[in-house]
Amino acid sequence: MRVTMIGTGYVGLVSGVCFSEFGFDVTCVDIDEAKIATLNKLESPIYEPGLDDLISLNHEAGRLVFTTDFERAVEEADVVFVAVGTSSRRGDGEADLTYVFEAAKRIARAMRPGTVIVIKSTVVVGTCRKVHDIVAAERPGVPFSIASNPEFLREGSAIEDFMRPDRVIVGVEDERGENALRQLYRLLFLRETPILVTSLENAEITKYAANAFLAMKITFINEIANLCEKVGGDVQQIATGIGLDKRIGLKFLHAGPGYGGSCFPKDTNAFAATGRKAGAPQLLVETTIEVNETRKRAIADRILEALGSHPAGKIVGVLGIAFKPNTDDVRDAPSLVIVPRLVGTGVKVRAHDPEAREQAEPLLPGMEWCEQPYDVAANADVLVVLTEWNVYRGLDLKRIAAAMTGKTIVDLRNIYRPQDVADAGLGHVSVGKQWTATGA
Repeated sequence: MRVTMIGTGYVGLVSGVCFSEFGFDVTCVDIDEAKIATLNKLESPIYEPGLDDLISLNHEAGRLVFTTDFERAVEEADVVFVAVGTSSRRGDGEADLTYVFEAAKRIARAMRPGTVIVIKSTVVVGTCRKVHDIVAAERPGVPFSIASNPEFLREGSAIEDFMRPDRVIVGVEDERGENALRQLYRLLFLRETPILVTSLENAEITKYAANAFLAMKITFINEIANLCEKVGGDVQQIATGIGLDKRIGLKFLHAGPGYGGSCFPKDTNAFAATGRKAGAPQLLVETTIEVNETRKRAIADRILEALGSHPAGKIVGVLGIAFKPNTDDVRDAPSLVIVPRLVGTGVKVRAHDPEAREQAEPLLPGMEWCEQPYDVAANADVLVVLTEWNVYRGLDLKRIAAAMTGKTIVDLRNIYRPQDVADAGLGHVSVGKQWTATGA
């Protein structure tokens, strides 16, 4: 079976590479010539642990090809995946489906009879049926199948998520589409991975509902953290206490500066917009969005408070800019709200991130970049941990203290033990515990 993946963004590239690792012949297509040129040098345009190695291995084995030749790639395929971007539309927050529909028209013109078209992009309910209508109108009388196969990949662990997923969701409306996807995921079926075969609409809604629920879980624990800071609780112990309940679970109960990234912000916005449009407002999701945005601004104010009554001219060192560790993705990252807020009040910000500088530098003017984590602490009045990269967990806190002018660490990911920070002669401001900072 030959597979063509339309789009070599995060989802398309990881999915295409992993299907080739499953043993299928895969062609990854993109209109971005520079991106395809990079991939043909066996270099990934995104940072994802292990991805470069899989690209090289499968390309050299002849199972993985990168091209800009859309038509030829579709002509030769048995299954065509659509994995193009669906960013939030300006104004109403709905998913922008322009690229999905454009891809559908081009696929229709080039496909051979019996092609299975699979929508892997995150799309609002009803999109697969619209794609079906577009293809049918372009090629009347030509048989094809339409399917929905949403992704559930976490940046930083996407390969493991693809190879050993919690489940695979397959939305289909005919036997040909179902059989094709069962064959593609046969290896996972042999590993007894749950594969849910359902309708197109159910598959589309499931993707949004899953991301909205996880975003709500993050926002919930951040609200609990706020309460703990006022009344003397410890959010980490509370998260453990509720997370050990199997009905709740421990994952996504880590208090911090708010969620970001390529999925949760746009997907919660799109899901909320879908609910409003359908006359079924998703009030919990609407509130989650509002609370999360407020959270980012409040965290910036918390850092300013740690600087004292006159923050202008003071130096803040920031450890981590990406929205989470093990990725270079800064889309909707808390840093994009927090850093400009600090710079706008006259604070001098210097930062380090192991991978995100290239992506973030154009978005954060006025911020100084450092080559090493310890450089960030030099003469800093406050040091902020914004992303919990492993490289930051083992830093020599006494060396940090000696380099700083001020003596406060604002630990927004709770990666340090308060006693260790105190032993280094530093004040520790954490998340979800009583606020004790007196200023730098």
